Amino acid sequence: MRNWNQIRRVVVKIGTSSLTHNNGKLAFQKIDRLARELADLQNQGMHVVLVSSGAIAAGVAALHLSERPHETAGKQAAAAVGQASLMQLYEKFFSEYGQSVAQILLTRDVMENEERRENAANTFEQLFAYNVIPIVNENDTISTEEIEFGDNDRLSAYVAALIGADLLILLSDIDGLYTTDPSLDPDAELIHQVTEITNRILEMGRGSHTKVGKGGMYTKLLAAEIAMGAGVNMVIANAAMPEVLDRIVQGDEIGTWFGKQN
Repeated sequence: MRNWNQIRRVVVKIGTSSLTHNNGKLAFQKIDRLARELADLQNQGMHVVLVSSGAIAAGVAALHLSERPHETAGKQAAAAVGQASLMQLYEKFFSEYGQSVAQILLTRDVMENEERRENAANTFEQLFAYNVIPIVNENDTISTEEIEFGDNDRLSAYVAALIGADLLILLSDIDGLYTTDPSLDPDAELIHQVTEITNRILEMGRGSHTKVGKGGMYTKLLAAEIAMGAGVNMVIANAAMPEVLDRIVQGDEIGTWFGKQN
């Protein structure tokens, strides 16, 4: 068992591949299960934030496009449509468990500007006071190279640092960090704990990717570096594992834990 201290605040990031079917369409059962588990954490007295991918995938489905757009304007348009439909789904499923949600769209300049960062932090604090779960995504519709986070893994780490989270959980379609790519190497071994992000660790994450997601293991390791630098513990775990969030906060040794030796 991992020896977590009392967890007051937790940020959960879920990737596109963990919200969709293999064909890229949204998987309602997965979204429902996520809403139930997050609402249950909130009912335990925690402050919960969800950083959700999937806006562009939702937009692609809503627009009946044959594939994800490649050009920036197409991606931003798909995100604009998808954000609305994705939030409707979240509101529907969270309401089934008596939980209110709010949408927060961020760009990197918010974190880099002291006044904007403070305003964002105050908004999170007020939502926590209202017992609302903030659902965060990058503002893809207006993001440019100069102000984009680049991926929701790093965005979630910045959010965790901003709100003083005790734990960041990255849910993906893989069990954690492996010594080599488990889809290519049957002898790949799961690494259960990482206490420092070294060049060797970063190299383990290069080259991995998911079918419909934007990030991969490498971006998750960059997120771990940000989180650990802010004193936030982090876990990478498989979103398909039953009751994965409750098991993590209860201290079960699943996935890969990034943090100090306990």
